[in-house]
Amino acid sequence: MNTPRSPMNFAPGLVVAVAVVLLAACGGPTTAAVSAPTHGASFNQALHDRLPQSVRDGGVLRVGTDASYAPMSSFGPDGRTIIGVEPDLGVLIGRVLGVRLQFVNTDFAKLLGDVAGGNPDIAMSAMTDTPERAKTVDFVDYFSAGTSIVVQRGNPAGVTDLKDLCGKIVAVESATTQVGLLARTQKNCGDRPIIVKSYPTNSDALLQLRTGRVAGALNDFPPASLLVNDPRTKSNYQLASTTQYEPGLYGIAVAKRQPGLREAVQGAFEELLRSGVYKDVMARWCVRDGAVHRISVNSDR
Repeated sequence: MNTPRSPMNFAPGLVVAVAVVLLAACGGPTTAAVSAPTHGASFNQALHDRLPQSVRDGGVLRVGTDASYAPMSSFGPDGRTIIGVEPDLGVLIGRVLGVRLQFVNTDFAKLLGDVAGGNPDIAMSAMTDTPERAKTVDFVDYFSAGTSIVVQRGNPAGVTDLKDLCGKIVAVESATTQVGLLARTQKNCGDRPIIVKSYPTNSDALLQLRTGRVAGALNDFPPASLLVNDPRTKSNYQLASTTQYEPGLYGIAVAKRQPGLREAVQGAFEELLRSGVYKDVMARWCVRDGAVHRISVNSDR
């Protein structure tokens, strides 16, 4: 018989060190290691008790993410540490639940199936909660974003709207909601269809744009905004317009057979909202516009 481990202990007011990228005036990032205060979110025994026994015994909640989507989740300067909005939220969720959230880089297209199969425990990867995806997993919704069109600096292809993509080659990450958005846009293209090129990661799609092989790439607004403001990338990219298409909610994916885990994650997020540390993370990464005011499940369908 396994002896249950005690939940992770945090002294009141403890500061947990996490690696983040500081955004100078919500523009270019300056790499630094800082300390994320966690005094505003405290351990909750009732939520801890809702976690699966295996998570309570091991003290670790495994989180799958596609670390190619800054500022939500991406690799830090060391090429190994996953940093961003989601890992920072993970530190705080772990404080509430009394376990450590371990982020693991995973192929985005495989995340839903992997979570449904039990490995990893959850997925937190800028994944939009859609009715189709919710047939496979449950979602705890924590952020709002729409899709933006990213083009090369100077916009040589003259793209200002979705309709301008007709007859052009467009790059997109596989299995994202942007694939569906392009499919719906095709209906208005007549005999000039969009030539859609799908790639395993967002970084792969952006490489095609940077090297001039495609006319545009579709990204969620937070990573698109970072690209065009980051001093390291803004010379290569710009937004086609300020329009955000088909805004939706990002959700943490949880297996449907794990209602207790879903309730624990939802309760932890609600604690982050009440304590104000959720807003602190949004401000740190300059994504305040995507903050939600209520944590919903499956968009409360």
